[in-house]
Amino acid sequence: MPKLDRYLFREFTQSFLATLIILLMVSVGGVMADLLGKVADGRVPARLLLSQLGLQFLGYMPYIVPLALMLGLLLSFSRLYRDSEMAVLTGIGVGPARLLKPLLLLVVPVVLLVGACSLWLGPWALRTADSMLEQANRSLVVSGLDAGKFTVLSSGAVVYIGGLSDDGTRLQRVFMHRQKDDRIDVVTAKSGQMFFEGERSRYLRLEDGFRVEGPADQGLDYRLMRYASNEVALPERADTMEQDDPQRSTTLALLGDERPAANAQLHARLTPPLLALAFALLTLPLSRSAPRQTRYGRVMLGFLAYLVGVSLMFNGTQLLADGKLPGVLGLWWLTLPLLAAAAWFYWRDGQVSRPRLRA
Repeated sequence: MPKLDRYLFREFTQSFLATLIILLMVSVGGVMADLLGKVADGRVPARLLLSQLGLQFLGYMPYIVPLALMLGLLLSFSRLYRDSEMAVLTGIGVGPARLLKPLLLLVVPVVLLVGACSLWLGPWALRTADSMLEQANRSLVVSGLDAGKFTVLSSGAVVYIGGLSDDGTRLQRVFMHRQKDDRIDVVTAKSGQMFFEGERSRYLRLEDGFRVEGPADQGLDYRLMRYASNEVALPERADTMEQDDPQRSTTLALLGDERPAANAQLHARLTPPLLALAFALLTLPLSRSAPRQTRYGRVMLGFLAYLVGVSLMFNGTQLLADGKLPGVLGLWWLTLPLLAAAAWFYWRDGQVSRPRLRA
């Protein structure tokens, strides 16, 4: 590899990796805050926090990596213009065609990575995370209730279970303590089981037990009851997708699915790598600046252009799923013109127009 290609490839790669690390750190904070809120509400078990974080993060990679690639290349080209290195390269005859080789050495592997995440890793991570949540919704063990331990529910109740069945749905020797305002409530039961009511509501049905209710501080206002069945509400289960949801399907399965939602999901997976390629080609013409011009003024312009492109992709996907756009059109109306414009701007970058002849 020529020395110039090695130098430019190293500059592009360092800027891309630095930008990617910063975006990953910001994204991890956002996803972690959302998951912690669900854990606090009791909708996601605490023991699934790290696994859900990693799996959800794979789903965001097709949108984070193209942005990091574009911003990294913009910063790299802007630095070359700032230090007048691009002027030197232009002076020795290095134009956009010569810069294409070191640029593609980075862009092609990144685009392939985005395609792998969008077409394979992202859907697999989504299916795996949804299956784990669905299993947690139906198992008291995964939900946080374990035999021989005191567990504090999101409602503030303290539960102790003496034994659990292998599938985690039936329990024995239950003790539960609750306090509301200035009243305490202690419930015991020989056995119990979990059941569902509606789409998200979960309950514990306690059988053959006693319930004692009385003041928390002073007083003799106690009530003792013996019951045959007593139902206790558990935190709402996490939202899961239907089995036939196109988001759970593999990319190959979407090719033979004629539903508008499946077609929209297929195009939503094909678009991110094409957007990554288009915005990578636009970085060179976007970063061109005069010697006295603002150094990184066009980085914000590229960021806004990326936001517009991603917003159009999401809106187009929704229109396809609703049947408001023809299925044959897909999202090609966005990707193909953008790729053509990016290739044209890249090829025209730095070319001097012919002077007009006066009569």
